Formats: sequence, structure tokens, C-alpha cells
Amino acid sequence: MERWIAETFNADWRPTIRADKILFEEKSDHQDIVIFENAFWGRVLILDGVFQLTTRDEFIYHEMMAHVPLITLNRPRKVLIIGGGDGGVLREVLKHPSVEEATLVEIDQSVIDTALKYFPAVGKKAFADKRSNVVIADGRKFVGETNERYDVVIVDSSEPIGPSAVLHTKAFFADCKRVLRDGGIMTTQSSLPFHSPKHLQTTTRALSQIFADAEPYVFTHPCYFGGEFTAVWGSDNAALRRQPLATIARRSKRRGHKTRYWTPEIQLATFMLPGYIRAIADKAKG
Repeated sequence: MERWIAETFNADWRPTIRADKILFEEKSDHQDIVIFENAFWGRVLILDGVFQLTTRDEFIYHEMMAHVPLITLNRPRKVLIIGGGDGGVLREVLKHPSVEEATLVEIDQSVIDTALKYFPAVGKKAFADKRSNVVIADGRKFVGETNERYDVVIVDSSEPIGPSAVLHTKAFFADCKRVLRDGGIMTTQSSLPFHSPKHLQTTTRALSQIFADAEPYVFTHPCYFGGEFTAVWGSDNAALRRQPLATIARRSKRRGHKTRYWTPEIQLATFMLPGYIRAIADKAKG
């Protein structure tokens, strides 16, 4: 009998993917994990009923979470990633040669272990990189207590349910700003604005109360069913996201990082919001 696995995050609709072969299924101390194969999507990871990544399109999310903030800085050296146990964002961060240390804080060791086993192409080389510093801890507690300072903080969390809920609060975002160096940037995912406008609105409102410049950016990610996907940028320097195309292109060429979705043109276009997303953001900022 065929088994179809549904995403259960949305109350009124449920996209499903056929599980051709279940590779791993477990309820850990922190979350439900299922990994399976599908003829179209490749290998699929689902946490707490929400599709997290597929090997067919994971590069899009990971590139846009990492390169959008890092390319705006001349020489980013220290980066903090909260979540991201699959290693994809870490992989993209390490493509920037100036990065000397990338710290990844993941609450659940089993996420990293299963990702290394079932998604080795996503993050295996990144975890083995000598610049990587992996910490198994609660990300909320980590940013509240660390004395380290970072050029970029990337919050690569799942949806605001279960253990990830605390990673979507104003108090947590304030601590993220606290650990930034002067002129630093943070980004955090804010889901599908067409179906979850409240998520984008609350995130934008919180960051706009913490940073001088808080702005959503948008990209299309096929396995995140429901339209455009957004992240929110926070910085005290609005000029960082308004740099000329020539500057971004020159910096990208010098760094030599290879990407499949992100381009210098996308860097500028990602902040050009569709009207309904702009309305959500403007309402959030008051």
C-alpha cells in the first residue's frame, strides 16, 4: 500500500508527498523526525509535520539565508547559526573565504546525526571544516548567555511550534542583536506570507522595534508549498541592503562562491516585495 505523508502545520489544507521508502522515523526528546525517499523530490526531511528540506531544492533556502546577509559585509569573519542541523546554511556560509569561524547551535544532536547519515551531500563537508564550531544547546539560552560577538546571526529554525517557538519571540531577537558586533546583521525565516501572514507580521514588527532597519525579503522555494517564502533582515544600517549591483557583483566574483539560485541581481531583487507582502510589512512597522 502506498504511503503519503502530509504536512500538518496548516489547519485548512495539507499538501502530501508520496513516501516511496521510509528511511528513518523517530520521536526524539525534542521533535518528530521522518526521512523518506520520493521519486521527484529525492530525500525528504519532515520535522513535527512540517517539510524542512528535499535534496532536489534545498540549495535555494540555504543560499538565500546565508548569502543575502554575508555578501553585504566586506569581510565577515564570525557567523552564528541557530538551528540548521542539516548543515546546509553552514555549507553556504563557509563559501565565504573571510569567515574564520562559523558556530552552529542545534538543540537536537539526533538532527545532525540523521542528516549526516541520510543527507551527507548537504552538510557533511561543512561539519568537517575546521572553521565549524558545533554546539549542542538551546539556541535561546545560548544567545542569552554567550559573551561572543558575531558579524552575522542566521536563525535557521523550523516553524513556531514545539521547541522552535521560542526562536520566534522578541526577547530572543533582542538577544540576537546583543551578540552582534557593531554593523552586524541578522536574518530569520518567516514562512509563507500568503498563508501565514501573522508570522511575517509579528517577526517584522519585533525586528523593527529592535533594529533601525528591518525588512522582509522574498524567494520561491518549491517544497515549501503555498507560494513565496520570506525571511526578515535586521540591521542598524539600511545602506547595507542598498548597495549597488556593481559592488555586489564585484564582491561575489572576488569570493568565488558558486551558487545555483543566489545571484548579485537576486540580491537586489529579493527586497522588491509583491504588494501584499509590502502591505503586511508596512502594517507591522506601524
